[in-house]
Amino acid sequence: MEIKTYTMPIAESDADVCLIYAFEDNPQLIDITDNLDRVLNGAIRDVIATGDFTGKSGQITIFYPRGAVKTKRIILVGLGKQDSLTPDSIRRAVGTGIRRARELKAGRVATVITSHPKINPVDVARAVVEAALLSAYKYHGQKSDNTGENFPTALDIHVPVETDDIQQGIKIGLAFASGAIMSRDMVNLPPNICTPIYIASMARNMADGVGLKTQVFDRDTMDELRMGAVLAVAQGSANPPRFIILEHNADQADTLDTVVLVGKGVTFDTGGYSIKTAEGMVGMKADMSGAAAVIGAMQTIAMLNLPLHVVGLAPAAENMISSNAYRPQDVITASNGKTIEIISTDAEGRLLLADALVYANRYKPKAVVDIATLTGACVVALGPVAAGFFCTDAALRDKLLSAADATQEKLWELPLFPEYKKALESDTADLKNTGGRNGGVGTSAVFLQQFTDYPAWAHIDMAGVMSDVADNPYVPPKGGSGYGARLLAEFAKQWAEQK
Repeated sequence: MEIKTYTMPIAESDADVCLIYAFEDNPQLIDITDNLDRVLNGAIRDVIATGDFTGKSGQITIFYPRGAVKTKRIILVGLGKQDSLTPDSIRRAVGTGIRRARELKAGRVATVITSHPKINPVDVARAVVEAALLSAYKYHGQKSDNTGENFPTALDIHVPVETDDIQQGIKIGLAFASGAIMSRDMVNLPPNICTPIYIASMARNMADGVGLKTQVFDRDTMDELRMGAVLAVAQGSANPPRFIILEHNADQADTLDTVVLVGKGVTFDTGGYSIKTAEGMVGMKADMSGAAAVIGAMQTIAMLNLPLHVVGLAPAAENMISSNAYRPQDVITASNGKTIEIISTDAEGRLLLADALVYANRYKPKAVVDIATLTGACVVALGPVAAGFFCTDAALRDKLLSAADATQEKLWELPLFPEYKKALESDTADLKNTGGRNGGVGTSAVFLQQFTDYPAWAHIDMAGVMSDVADNPYVPPKGGSGYGARLLAEFAKQWAEQK
């Protein structure tokens, strides 16, 4: 999407659609759009005065100017209550308008940015651009008759005056949206295309474009590193595994704080010999959403050139069935020497994360955050609204919750009760890979904790929000949500800004 700014009144725009806004409890037009209403002889104010438009969040009314102005349509969008305005209120309003413009196949959309005492101009501009790009997103797939065209293709932003703050906000919004879109694209790809090798290629191509250092380990290198947990999951598939490493500011690792992000990359999950049902297997191409979130976040972090040393780790493998596949009651050895009895081959994601969490120690990180579509138990607990998370450090917890609030990629903290470890006790190995159904989300986190050895660690279970999330105008109603890319990038951004 092409983005330009203009200082001329929006009434002079010749865009296909103009988006304007009004508050619910103060149903007056935002000052920069007042000129547009005058040209229309008060038609917009009349709709507000009659109560046909109340300004409630998500409400829209469409006007057809009939030649009074150059634009073909004007969409009035409700912002909700003025005192409750947040950047997410703006994202939702812009997303609502852009989604409607997309339905109308509008090529160019004009909108406005104005000041508000509660929100600085950088955050306003960021919210507008972020929402416009995210709500315009459409995955075109592999349909033979697909034109591949997205609507809208251009965004004109009308501002009272051109400022550095607005340009900075546009840059930040573009970076955050780009990372989330990268994540969505990866999740939406069919699994016969998005294999571990393919996801590694996508990550490398992205990294080359934004200046990230890249390493990709193949099966032989993982074997040398004794990554027995990843290799056990991968051994049943004809598609070989990959271990992807993306590094921002690698040359400043000695002088900057180091944060490691780890994402589960199971590119398709049959459940292995603990096989899923036919219905349960549908959607399992998205079981690499954690890896996609980390790769997308790394793109944003690089685009913003954050003064922070950030490492993204994405172990990628398929969990398939064959004569070579791992079995229940196998005992495997992770890269830290711990032995694991396999109870369920469908509890494979934690095995990929185990070796990645051990590898993270090489960077001597201040904090490690892993993200994964790990358990159905978390879906049952929190639904398609929030991810569950576990954390060993209060300061890290606060940083993640602050990032969740800023992005509205919601988190809900769950407990790391030590009693959960008892459910993982094994007669034949150091621990089992699952503790059963009861407390499944907690026992999975405690399993991962056995492979951590750093000052601060957090685990995010995003199984409920990987796709088909609760209604949000800037998140697709179907397919990959892109959850986690913005959250992790915002977490890194706030960490860098607080130094």
